[in-house]
Order: sequence, then structure tokens, then C-alpha cells
Amino acid sequence: MSQDLGRYQGLRADRILATLEQLRARILARFPDSGLSEVCAELINVGQASAVEAANLAKPNYLWRALVTLVIFAGVAAQIAAALRFLKASGFAAGGPELLQALEAAVNLLILFGGAAWFLITFEERIKRQRALDALHRLRSLAHVVDMHQLTKDPTVLLTHQTTAASPQRTMSRFELTRYLDYSAEMLALIGKLAALYSDRMRDSVVIEAVSDLENLAANLGRKIWQKIMILSALEEPGASPS
Repeated sequence: MSQDLGRYQGLRADRILATLEQLRARILARFPDSGLSEVCAELINVGQASAVEAANLAKPNYLWRALVTLVIFAGVAAQIAAALRFLKASGFAAGGPELLQALEAAVNLLILFGGAAWFLITFEERIKRQRALDALHRLRSLAHVVDMHQLTKDPTVLLTHQTTAASPQRTMSRFELTRYLDYSAEMLALIGKLAALYSDRMRDSVVIEAVSDLENLAANLGRKIWQKIMILSALEEPGASPS
């Protein structure tokens, strides 16, 4: 029972990619020559790369951590050896000014070593954060591309035929326009889920905030699409079955 519950406690990249593949098949069935199908194909490629990237980012780099541990131990050993060398050279009877000067030098070295150690310890986290932010930027760009493809899909045009020479060509029926907008909304939702893979695999506060921003962007763009779908819902052609 607990194993079954565990399957639903995290996002599965393979299920997201399977949903994207099915969505592209639906788009190709309705709009085989549309740019939206090409955008969905690009999203599948980015999604596959994101799934691999998110999984890799979740894995600790044991080789780097071992190297950092060795460097820290070597630094601590060097500090101890320097202190013992000073005490031995002074015959363990250094005067007040000499001892104070030695302590000041030791504190300065300790501060420098601590800063270097902190840089090495957080280096892995910073590299992974940058890789995640780069991947999220690609997903953000795709969200805007999806929004551009539905931008001219105006449902109010179906209520009037007053167009100009500069008006974009619109040949979709009410039902086709509804399906096109629905596919666009689904793609935006799936972009948000691909972004959530990174916050699901990482605990970096900067990455989690960037994922939340991208999810909000996708939700806001999707909300605009659903406003168009609601306008079309009263005009939907009878007898047409969604897919």
C-alpha cells in the first residue's frame, strides 16, 4: 500500500513526456500543417533534455565532494602544522607581543581558508543552480512562443466578418478554433509541469522561486486562452466531438 502511495508523491518525467507525445498526435490529427505541431515537437525535445537534466542535477557529485573534503582536511592539517612549527621555533615560550602577532596571523589565515572552503563547498550547488536556470529560461521562451501562436486566434471574429487587408487570414471553424486554443492551453500547462521537475528534484531556493515564476507565467497565459474558450463555448458547433 505504501509503495503505491509513493508513486504519486512526485512528478514522473516519463508520464509528462508521454502526455506531450499524445498531445502532438492530437494536434497533427486536427492541424497537420500548423506551426503549433512544430512547437509541440520542439517542446518534446526540450522536455526530454529537461527530464535528463533534472535527474542529473538531483544526483550528488561524490567525486567533487571527496576532493573538497581532502582540500579541507589538508588545509586544517596545514594550519595545525604551522601552529606547531611556530611553538617549536619559539621553544614554547613566546612572549606576549610575539604570541599576539602569531595569533593574529593564524586568525587571518583561518578566515582566508574558511572563505576558500566555503567557495568550494557551495561550488557544486551554484553550478547546478545555473544549469537549472538556463533550462528554465528555455521553457520560459517556449511558453511565449506558444502564446504567440494563439495570439491572433480571436473568437470575436466569428461574430463579425468585418476585416481589413491587413487582417490575418482566419479559416478555422468555431470548433477548430476551440480545439486549437485548448491544445495551446494544454501545452502551457505541460511547460509548467516540466519546470516543476527542477523544484521537485532540487531544494535550491533560487531554483524553486524561478520555477514558481514560470508556473505563474504559464498559468496566466493559459487563463487568457481559457477566456477565449469561454467566449466560444456558447458558439460551439453541435455534433463535434473533442479529442
